[in-house]
Amino acid sequence: MAKRRSSKNGNKIEPSVLTMAFALPDGAATSTIDLSQCASLLNRRFYRQGINWAVAGFKVISPSGATGALSVAQLPNTWIMSNSWEKSFRAWSKMNREAISEAQSIRPKFLDFKIYADADHHSAGYGLNLLPVDLLGAPYTAGQWVSAKFVIPKTNGTDDTISHEIVAVGANYPGTGASGLNAVSLIEGYAASRALPDILDPNMPDDALLASGSTPQNYLGALFNEGTDQTADVIEDMRFDNKIAPYPFENDGTNLDTMYPNGANQGPTLQYHDSAIVSGTTIGGVTHLKGGNFLCGLIRVASNIDSPGTLLVVDLVPGTHRGYLCEPMTEM
Repeated sequence: MAKRRSSKNGNKIEPSVLTMAFALPDGAATSTIDLSQCASLLNRRFYRQGINWAVAGFKVISPSGATGALSVAQLPNTWIMSNSWEKSFRAWSKMNREAISEAQSIRPKFLDFKIYADADHHSAGYGLNLLPVDLLGAPYTAGQWVSAKFVIPKTNGTDDTISHEIVAVGANYPGTGASGLNAVSLIEGYAASRALPDILDPNMPDDALLASGSTPQNYLGALFNEGTDQTADVIEDMRFDNKIAPYPFENDGTNLDTMYPNGANQGPTLQYHDSAIVSGTTIGGVTHLKGGNFLCGLIRVASNIDSPGTLLVVDLVPGTHRGYLCEPMTEM
């Protein structure tokens, strides 16, 4: 009798839609794609937003004679963004856990830590996200896709609270969004919770320079003097050079506020990914852009193509996370 082979579900690649097509708006437009939202629609199963998605590549399919340009941006692919997301996610989870500790049955089945990419995305709202289209160019109908919120107690002596939605990059409180709520920034919240670098590292004692003469204070340094001032000169250089971090930070002698990349004061935007020019001589009307990994599946598309009917095709990678190559943000 043949030996029965046991399947390993952990290595199974589930069927999933690997190509998503989006109709780009006519003319100059800025749009946002949420891959988790789109995968949930196309596969009729819930994909959390907190996923680091692998994208094989992008294709712009334009009508004959179309001209224009298209660029793609993403959440910063940095340890700062990863840690900022996780720290706020843990705080949000703790807030919810403590609130329903005595009523676990009311926990929503699709509770999820959903964020906006930036202030522009927050202002537009999820209702203006680009959604995939079918073979005839008709967009899929959206289901419920709602931002997570921080419910913060007021410190004015009342029992009132105030709710804020969440943006990934830029400053706190960018203004009222489509939902009517303001927002806080993941990166700014993370920056405010961390200690700053030392202004001088190390902070060298003045006596370190005294390594010459008959009564040197730094006698250990003077042990190797050979009738020159070499040791003192080297120490003099080390006293002033390479003592401050090679990046700006609050109270570094110049800057008075936090300077985390993609926060309020240092590159307060999404991260550039790729761009392309569409010309009337584009071969076959197909323009390719590189792939990569996209944190939270959020993709910003800025397009200015003069012909209607242009498609943006996103090719994904098959894998073991419910059919896709991706990983939870908590595992970055």
